[in-house]
Amino acid sequence: MADQQRKTEMESAAEVSKELKRKKRVKLLVYALAFAIFQTIVILVFSLTVMRIKNPKFRVPSITVEDLRAAATNPPYFNIKLNAQVAIKNTNFGHFKFQNTTISFDYGGVGVGDALFATGRSKARSTKKMNVAVELNSNNILNNSNLQSEIESGFLALTCHSKLSGKVQLMKLIKKKKSAEMRCAMVVNLVTKAIQDIKCQ
Repeated sequence: MADQQRKTEMESAAEVSKELKRKKRVKLLVYALAFAIFQTIVILVFSLTVMRIKNPKFRVPSITVEDLRAAATNPPYFNIKLNAQVAIKNTNFGHFKFQNTTISFDYGGVGVGDALFATGRSKARSTKKMNVAVELNSNNILNNSNLQSEIESGFLALTCHSKLSGKVQLMKLIKKKKSAEMRCAMVVNLVTKAIQDIKCQ
């Protein structure tokens, strides 16, 4: 009788031990699954934010006139020296290294001058601003009756365009080519010698 009771107790203890081990395995499995889900969420968030590399934004927010000469003679002419502020906004988590770039200025689709700026770098999550000088003239504009009337009105419409190319680098491991195109329209007030109504895309 005592042996039977002891045997029953041992079997009961074995069952309890087996049940505890099973619960421990289930708990470990739940922890491992929760950790895997957490890791997946972290990687997904990281991929959608930090690792998502975007094109920088390239604009000319302001331009000042250093010197201006214009006349509605026959032929009409203008010669304008400008100082343009260039802004490169980098929203990525890695720096953006850009190549030598030219900003071309046009009047009525005809090139009237180029602004050049050298290779540089825009830091992560920041905007790099630079000043570049450019001289514009009407030497290439031939037989354009609009030029004379615009100079007489005191307002000269110009456009500028450029493409900025370079690479975004993340953690010194990932490099991806990115570029930004910029096109701006503006009006030169020949009376006040100022640039107004700058609109960029």
